[in-house]
Amino acid sequence: MRMLILTGGLLMLAGCAFFGLPRPDPAQAWIDLESKQADTKLQALEVDDKATDDKRYFQVQPGSHELTVRYQFSVQPTNIGPDAEPLWRDCQLNVKFNDFNAGQRYQLRAGNIGFRPWAKLYDQQRKVVGQGTPAGCQHS
Repeated sequence: MRMLILTGGLLMLAGCAFFGLPRPDPAQAWIDLESKQADTKLQALEVDDKATDDKRYFQVQPGSHELTVRYQFSVQPTNIGPDAEPLWRDCQLNVKFNDFNAGQRYQLRAGNIGFRPWAKLYDQQRKVVGQGTPAGCQHS
């Protein structure tokens, strides 16, 4: 019996990993996340001060929303000093947009210039419709 439960649990985990993201709800707006640099991590944290269920994307009702993301990145020694080691930053950014539309896909991109993180929200036509504002950073 134990083996059956363990096997079932492993199959469920494998299924989630295999199928990836859920299908977007056509009655909501979908926001994909993308970081510009390879050694970074961008996660969905909150929509309108409520924690998200999945850190890989946002899905919101039409209208106005504030998205909070966590962006982790490395500041290279060239931005710190000649004998420095890379410094990891763990930042939160808020992005407000007043006109999310049902069935539309948006893309939230993040990157950094030295110590400063940035985020931009793009609509389906690749037009910038929102900018991130820093909400605090820590060194990791």
